[in-house]
Amino acid sequence: MTIKRVGIVGSGTMGSGIAEVACKNGYEVVLRSRSQAGVDTMRSGLEKSLGRQVDKGRLAESDRDAALALIRGITDLEELAACDLVVESVVEDLAVKKELFAALDRICAPSTILATNTSTLPVVDMAVATSRPGQVVGIHFFNPAPMMGLVEVVRAITTTDETVEAALAFARSCGKDPIEVRDVAGFVVNALLFPYLNSAVRLLERGVASQEDIDSAMKAGANMPMGPFALIDLVGIDVTVSILDALHAENPDPFLQPAQHLRRMLSAGRLGRKSGQGFYDYTKR
Repeated sequence: MTIKRVGIVGSGTMGSGIAEVACKNGYEVVLRSRSQAGVDTMRSGLEKSLGRQVDKGRLAESDRDAALALIRGITDLEELAACDLVVESVVEDLAVKKELFAALDRICAPSTILATNTSTLPVVDMAVATSRPGQVVGIHFFNPAPMMGLVEVVRAITTTDETVEAALAFARSCGKDPIEVRDVAGFVVNALLFPYLNSAVRLLERGVASQEDIDSAMKAGANMPMGPFALIDLVGIDVTVSILDALHAENPDPFLQPAQHLRRMLSAGRLGRKSGQGFYDYTKR
């Protein structure tokens, strides 16, 4: 299967990042946002990101201009009809995603591959919302998508070999290092990472050490690029709780239940960097 035109649903951080990756690697990109303001914000952010790369000598001006010429922002889902691959990157809500996949199934050509960028939710549930479950696959980029090398290609029980191979080839053509994983909660990275992050919060709850010292310990003692609390703030407390809930739903181990402190922070709206305050205060930085 030849992929030339890539549709992306969702103009947030992940959707915009995937769009940047795709257009820089020669794909026509059609990015759908719910509003024209979202389209404008995406375009402005992409211009700034590519401009910084030019300023740092990492990208030629001609390559920047070529990438920008390949991307088009839209608000009408119907304009994704001619895409060879559509990647959704909307809110991590299964009901929302299933409704979207049913709509994309109706709109897109029978040959179009439909992919989800979900980090945890079951791909098979989205696949069976369509009439083409064999052509539904997970293509999980990591944040920030332009910088992170890994892509998890998630094979649902319904996904065909041809679809998996096309997804792997697409990721490789974008300069990524894809791995094939089964459709289980958390896949590989999040299945390992989020229990660790949850454990750090439980240590804090028990008063073993301060969050600053726990972060320092994991950086200096385990060679981590950032400590667990700084990482949770980057990911978002809402996303962290959602992923832990999904892991716990598939494996009812009490260890996987989100720490109570995480739920309290979520209730208080302290979501991390995105809200300005999480484990650390970003309003003064």
